[in-house]
Amino acid sequence: MSSPLPKLVHDQIRNARSRLSRSKVLVGFDGFVDTILHVVARRESVTKYTRVEQMREFAEKIGEAAGLSANFEMVTQMVKLGGNGPIMANALCSYGTPLTYIGNLGSPHIHPVFADLTKRAKKVHSIAEPGYTDAVEFEDGKLMFGKHQSLRDVNWPNLIRHVPEEKLLRIFAQSSLIALVNWTMLTHLTSIWQKIATRIAPKLTGEKRWLFVDLADPAKRSPEDQATALKQITKFQKYFRVILGMNLRESRQIGEVLGLKAPEETYGTVTQHADDIRKKLKIDTVVIHPTFFASAANAQGAMHVVGPVTTKPKITTGAGDHFNAGFCLGCLLGLDLAGCLQIGVATSGFYVRNARSPQLDDLQKFLLTL
Repeated sequence: MSSPLPKLVHDQIRNARSRLSRSKVLVGFDGFVDTILHVVARRESVTKYTRVEQMREFAEKIGEAAGLSANFEMVTQMVKLGGNGPIMANALCSYGTPLTYIGNLGSPHIHPVFADLTKRAKKVHSIAEPGYTDAVEFEDGKLMFGKHQSLRDVNWPNLIRHVPEEKLLRIFAQSSLIALVNWTMLTHLTSIWQKIATRIAPKLTGEKRWLFVDLADPAKRSPEDQATALKQITKFQKYFRVILGMNLRESRQIGEVLGLKAPEETYGTVTQHADDIRKKLKIDTVVIHPTFFASAANAQGAMHVVGPVTTKPKITTGAGDHFNAGFCLGCLLGLDLAGCLQIGVATSGFYVRNARSPQLDDLQKFLLTL
């Protein structure tokens, strides 16, 4: 028997456009140019080939070449905007939110791959050159190879050089939701967070705004750095309604830093893990999205929602960022935890099937198929 939740959420967002038009959003601070690649298993002709479908198969081919050498042909599927921030922002723009983006999208000129985001967003402030990522996709996952030199320019002095502090304060003050993402790759982001917490947040008035944080593969950073970031996230709760979003692997890493046992990939253990992390950090909401479902916890409770899984995705890079956008859309619309989770998995599910961000009409139609 199918769940009544998708139909319920469909009905709840029927009049979403007018509310979203009044819900300004700020997203930052990264920016990447993503090249999506397939590995050739066998070249049959100039135009025809079979791809390496499983990551394990690719690993075996690499292992067989150890001590020797190997040549792997990769075929470009698309070149697209990348980075947790731009992908999430693009998805929110598709839903009609008035959005300001700040990040490294190109300097002195914005890279053409971000042209669509620049048109959709209310305002874009580019502060540095983008990073570059080669995303090698398989049916069971992806390998991402990054060039990150330009990310060093995403720092507080450079930020306020392009967006003066008074202007940044106005953008924060006007926003219903702020998303600060990709902490792992932005090595100066903790410092930026600290400046926001001491120079921007105390000057905000009115109801607490939503603050969404995505650390993005924190295992690449030292446990000490992770602990410092988590302490800052806790401090943000004084000024914001903080949401920490993670995939399963990231949640296990954060749990280890917090002294929590790693969960199995089951509904109950992941949901409990979300609640345990929330209580440890003393923040509003924790969200964990494995591949097949998503769990979340807040002060009202903890739950999971099963996702619409497909065995033949057109794209997987950016699926988590689309989940984040959908979950935040639910927050902006005032939905409960189950509703936010449902929009999150539906947004991601539509994206991987169609290789594009859904609009509100797409979301409503897709919800009725679940």
